[in-house]
Amino acid sequence: MGCATISSTGNSVMPKGCKSHGTCGTGGCNRMNTYDWLHNLPVADLDDYCNVIEVSFNQGSRKDFFRNTTLQHFEKGELVAVEGVGGFDVGDVSLTGEIVRLQMKKRGIKETNPDMKKVLRHANERDLEQWRTNKQREPEAIVRGRAIAKQLNLDMKISLVEMQADGRKATFYYIADGRVDFRELIKVYASEFKVKVEMRQIGARQEAGKVGGIGSCGRELCCSTWLTDFKSVNTTMARYQNLSINQTKLSGQCGRLKCCLNYELDTYLDALQNFPADCDQLRISKGTATLIKKDIFKSLMWYSLPDSNRQYPLTIERAKEIKALNLKNIIPDELEAVEIVATKPKEIEPEFVDVVGQISLSSLERSDRKRKHQQSKRHRNKPKNNPNNNSKQK
Repeated sequence: MGCATISSTGNSVMPKGCKSHGTCGTGGCNRMNTYDWLHNLPVADLDDYCNVIEVSFNQGSRKDFFRNTTLQHFEKGELVAVEGVGGFDVGDVSLTGEIVRLQMKKRGIKETNPDMKKVLRHANERDLEQWRTNKQREPEAIVRGRAIAKQLNLDMKISLVEMQADGRKATFYYIADGRVDFRELIKVYASEFKVKVEMRQIGARQEAGKVGGIGSCGRELCCSTWLTDFKSVNTTMARYQNLSINQTKLSGQCGRLKCCLNYELDTYLDALQNFPADCDQLRISKGTATLIKKDIFKSLMWYSLPDSNRQYPLTIERAKEIKALNLKNIIPDELEAVEIVATKPKEIEPEFVDVVGQISLSSLERSDRKRKHQQSKRHRNKPKNNPNNNSKQK
């Protein structure tokens, strides 16, 4: 999030990081950036040009569409003042032009919606100063809001508070397992913070997307950078991918199963169609072999015998063959496991030369005596300054 800090000088607004006016599309200036691949498309008809822009708030955690009824032109990354509840709000322009129509179609919003709010102006210094002042109230509002909810014995957690730029409205995002009667809570919040209060219930995944963080992979959370649709995740998906059912390793920052368990699930399901479904147990003379796992990368099926700690990898053809024999009441003698050869090349150890053993102490001593002898010889041949000789010459 290197570009999250915005600097403004007059009407010129740009991120401090990449200096690209918010058009980088990498997620630094805005956590839920959408790449505008239609920004170079020439405008054929000005009357048909989309006069709706997408504005993001709170670093991309919330986005909305606003109609541009002014004659001003807005660029991506600029801060604008838009209509709010009883006042105005300040947000970043995230999308403009034809790409906005595609985003509205994706969300089921009509461009001719009469209830769509409008863009007021470019954010001036007074708007930005008021926006920064009210944004500084949010951390204190979270702490105070949680304390008030605890005093009222409400089973809920205030996860995030978003203040409107003019300070007239505050949105409290909370998490609860069931329905919460917060009518008394709204009255207390309104009298405590002197704002109009709106309560919004979100899930644990939505909270992680709004708060942000770093996942176990070392990158920013998918839900806070690009993921918008939260599909259901269960432990069956982990079993299909031969992952150990370890709740600690499979859970994300939100405490739920990781959304990335869905990413490769279709590939695993397609690969598992080549494996037989009726070969969970194979009978041989030593006992009944039980299927442990399926290796889709090497097309192997691993079995174990009851009286052995060893695991036996079988090819798909061999497993089908033994199952066909068992159906005919024929019990083979061996599983005929394949031999696993390591594909990783063997590291070649470098050959170290014993340099110390090739140097004798006697040779070092001889070179040292020779060096001292040459120094003493040069010292003897050096002419000496005799004061008596100098006086005679005078």
